[in-house]
Amino acid sequence: MKKHVPKIILLITLVLLITAYIGLSIVAANIDKKMNAISNGDIRITDRARKLHESLLIVDLHCDSLLWDRDLLERNSRGHVDVPRLKDGNVALQAFTIVSSVPKRSGALEGIDQITLLSLVEHWTPDAWFSLKERVLYQAKKLDEVAARSKGEFVIIKNTEELDEYLQRRARNRTLTAGFLGVEGAHALEGDINNIDVFFDHGIRMMSPSHFFDNDIGGSSHGEKRGGLSDLGKEMIRRMQAKSMLVDLAHASSKTIKDALAISTKPVVVSHTGVKGTHKSDRNLSDAEIIDIAKTGGVIGIGYWQEAIGGRNPADIARAIRYTSNLVGVDHVALGSDFDGACAAPFDVAHLVAVTQALINQGFSDQEIRLIMGENTLRVLRLSLPSGPDIFNNSKSVDLAN
Repeated sequence: MKKHVPKIILLITLVLLITAYIGLSIVAANIDKKMNAISNGDIRITDRARKLHESLLIVDLHCDSLLWDRDLLERNSRGHVDVPRLKDGNVALQAFTIVSSVPKRSGALEGIDQITLLSLVEHWTPDAWFSLKERVLYQAKKLDEVAARSKGEFVIIKNTEELDEYLQRRARNRTLTAGFLGVEGAHALEGDINNIDVFFDHGIRMMSPSHFFDNDIGGSSHGEKRGGLSDLGKEMIRRMQAKSMLVDLAHASSKTIKDALAISTKPVVVSHTGVKGTHKSDRNLSDAEIIDIAKTGGVIGIGYWQEAIGGRNPADIARAIRYTSNLVGVDHVALGSDFDGACAAPFDVAHLVAVTQALINQGFSDQEIRLIMGENTLRVLRLSLPSGPDIFNNSKSVDLAN
């Protein structure tokens, strides 16, 4: 005779599971709120700045918003970026970069992976708990779903044809906004260079060799050995540029930067950084690195966090931009906020006019500000993205020897 589980036990079990689920969601929200705070770097905004800002075509090279448990179509009270706030900030195109692994102790691969813990409290799918590759695909899918639910208000850019079509639409309706996908650190390839093709097929158009630790592709500025590109890393650079993916040298060691530039045939970017000329940090670029990156036709994305710019105010951002533009010209400076990157920002994306004002205060002309705030990055994207949706349907046909 079968024994039936009393209904009260099933009910209690269900209540406990629901409570645990809600509890983890609260934990995730509190982590997000604490790690992506706003440090209130206030600045007085003039009418000139507001008017100029409204006319700009703004592109930002880096945010980590896909890492957090938020509906990006809703206006959120925590963090830095969502679609409504992108619209408020007049952002035309935002790079959404994917984080797949952060060690507990920066600078070493060993230790507890913080993204594993975050994936558990945020209820990611089980295949993304322990696979770096699946974490990339999970976050890419999140942005796909945002675009699908937005009814055309937010689109994902994958090639120059889509970019031109979107910009034509936005010229008629400036409330539209868009994004493109990148990956922080090629450890997410899991040692298989063919996963570049997988990432490309899922919309990834930018990737960096390393993030917070050295890996089998190349050294990190945070790493222990801080070496250069491996043979696999050199193949990665060639494969990415052959497929018209943008090489990002953010977080790379000096040797990795040097090795990547030696074989690059297209513009490269540093999506989010500071410069040693205004704030000395292992993470920041030297003058020589800035000059060599500019020689590729690329851009330097200046970040907004204190460790990059040496302060908490928009003026500190503008100071780093001024130093870089004085060194290599205004054509090679861009925005690289690192919004939602687990560090405080002086404002959220809705209040991006603070950067426009700070650039005016630094003495930049309106045309120079247009370049810095987006047109420089747009130029690099036009040179780097594939020209149409079918150009690389057969990824195996790419000749890496050329």
